[in-house]
Amino acid sequence: MHKVAIVGRPNVGKSSLFNRLVGRREAVVADFPGVTRDAKEGVMLYQNHRIVLIDTGGLWSGDEWEEAIRQKAEWAMEGAQCVIFVLDPRDDLSAADYEVAEWLRRLGKPVIVVANKIDNPKHDAYLAELWGLGFGEPLPVSAEHARGLDDLMDRVLDYLPEDDADVPEVAPIRISLIGRPNVGKSSLLNAITGSERVIVSDVPGTTRDSVDVEWDYAGQRFVLVDTAGIRKRPDTSIEEYAMMRSEAAITRSDVILLVLNVTELGDHELKLANLAYDSGKPVIVVVNKWDLVPDEDLKKAEKDLDQKLFHIAFAPRVYTSAINEYGIHDLLAEAMKLYAKWQSRIPTSELNRWLGVWQMRQRVPNFHGKQLKMYFMTQAETAPPTFVIFANRADYVTRSYENFLHNRIREDLQLAGIPVKIVWKEKGPYKKGKKGEADDE
Repeated sequence: MHKVAIVGRPNVGKSSLFNRLVGRREAVVADFPGVTRDAKEGVMLYQNHRIVLIDTGGLWSGDEWEEAIRQKAEWAMEGAQCVIFVLDPRDDLSAADYEVAEWLRRLGKPVIVVANKIDNPKHDAYLAELWGLGFGEPLPVSAEHARGLDDLMDRVLDYLPEDDADVPEVAPIRISLIGRPNVGKSSLLNAITGSERVIVSDVPGTTRDSVDVEWDYAGQRFVLVDTAGIRKRPDTSIEEYAMMRSEAAITRSDVILLVLNVTELGDHELKLANLAYDSGKPVIVVVNKWDLVPDEDLKKAEKDLDQKLFHIAFAPRVYTSAINEYGIHDLLAEAMKLYAKWQSRIPTSELNRWLGVWQMRQRVPNFHGKQLKMYFMTQAETAPPTFVIFANRADYVTRSYENFLHNRIREDLQLAGIPVKIVWKEKGPYKKGKKGEADDE
């Protein structure tokens, strides 16, 4: 797969151009600089070329993030076939623009100069100054109005090698890291990948958008998604949008890592766990910064976690430390195991054997002498596993009996830690043409 990086000083429209090229709103866009800090990847298809497009933070920003953003941009350009250098030519070129140009010359990558925000051919006169940067003919584009994008991509294709024949790829497992701000999600992602892929800081809210990182482990492809910290109440519009992006990342993921700080637990973590679990995704509770707990307090800390996380006791728990990489391999092994269970399908014959056992183990509900009768059980879907039970009366099913069945499915069918759904369908003389559905809790 080919790789192309987008760079430039702050607020020239890099993220807008990135979103327009990948065809969806992947990166957060705002009218003020400094929103993008990490390097964000997106895959686009153009004339049968699969291209990894990388949006980078604003270079030479003059703030405390300047050095970290430059380092991540340099990482983004490792292996890149070319670089799209975005400028806003409506004002004179700034000192930061010349600094970026000189930096690109030192890196020695092919550079395509893009004059963004040129909404009308009458504005092409702004391009004259850009010739002086020494990278050849500048291209006028408008990310907002989709002007000049085909010309830009045709120029990009000049630097891409011919694609080989299509090779089937193993679908990656998408894993999202969620949690409140400053619990160590970015540090944990860097520890998992063994690199400094995302910016880490003690300042809460450093990560302001979901960042996808592709990675291979033990022959399995992963997409690790570092999300912005989810607050109870966002303070700004950027935080509110970042929270929406984090929730969208949950929906698109296969496995959720709920990252906790052992010293900071509350109702917020339970709400986040339920948000992930209600979406039908397996959840792993990751107790990060475990190395900060003194040895003599470990048992007390575990007991405290058991009490505070009682309502999500179904979720497997892994203790980690991003500093010394403790628990990282256990975490990945647990994620692969849960993903396999989440995708599993159980034969109908086995389900009906267990259905008979469960009816003998626990008395079925009885209403005024009329008993719930369950005739047949089958699995309708995977991811999450969804089971259909045919019964005489769906309205006879009580919450407690449904909870019993959920527990039995998890335990007897080896689906511990997996959200499952039960769908009730009526069959027989009492059938009323309706069905009841209950989501796992």
